[in-house]
Amino acid sequence: MFLSDAELVEARRILPGQWIQWYHAPALASAVRAGQFVHVRTGDWSGLVLRRPFTVNTADPATGVVSIHFREVGRGTGWLAHLRPGDRLDVLGPLGQGFQVDPRNRHLLLVAGGVGIADLRLLADEAIRDGRHVVLLFGARDASEVYPSSLLPDELEYVVATEDGSVGHRGFVTDLFTDYEAWADQAFACGPAPMLRVLAGLASGRAKRLGIATLGRKRGAGKPVPPGSVQARRKAFLQVSMEQRMGCAVGACLGCVVWGVDGPQRVCREGPVFASDEIDWEATAAASGPAGGRR
Repeated sequence: MFLSDAELVEARRILPGQWIQWYHAPALASAVRAGQFVHVRTGDWSGLVLRRPFTVNTADPATGVVSIHFREVGRGTGWLAHLRPGDRLDVLGPLGQGFQVDPRNRHLLLVAGGVGIADLRLLADEAIRDGRHVVLLFGARDASEVYPSSLLPDELEYVVATEDGSVGHRGFVTDLFTDYEAWADQAFACGPAPMLRVLAGLASGRAKRLGIATLGRKRGAGKPVPPGSVQARRKAFLQVSMEQRMGCAVGACLGCVVWGVDGPQRVCREGPVFASDEIDWEATAAASGPAGGRR
């Protein structure tokens, strides 16, 4: 984790109310991994006290440049949207637990809802760099909110669903999941909580739909893999990046807790990435408050 002085290199409005900003922060660019986030201090004149969390959208160690993708929804993101090249940010990171890809897996399925693509964008770069095949399923309300394909790697297969049918599949992005579940070795998702809940349900029934046999553990095979560990998450078919409001982002304030099957989980420390079967989706839905998150 570093406290970096990041200089804004470029800012671009890519969709209505959505921005990508590129910052020169060499230490962060070399250290961050897909799914991790940074905690940004807004300027003194903003009048805001707490830092704002943002997932790292892309990172290039060669140039030392990282990017964040956010929707302008309040004073914090409004302040960010008005920055100009040369302005500087106080950035703490990288923070949190990122995505865990099994090194044996070659086919990755990414599922993004809206601005949730920010959490998956760096994963796509890392996977393609490592010679993996990637399919990205993206869901939006209509054509005006579809992520530009020009901002994605050419090697990636991009499939779009819109609720009104103005682009691609008519319906929800979750409708497309079962079309690719047999092809994929692992799946990774970020988006609205109802979308993640549906995907978790689909992932839990995947083995039965595909006729995959489950075998008991062999005698002498070693200790069981503890839930929530790196090894357990690598074995899970679906990993999800959870969006929560964060205060401290270092695990002290307990303001970002979600309910796991083994009890409360801090999104900033145990997450933001979890295996989908670590989350108690019923309890999390019942306890969820206003939308917040790392954008």
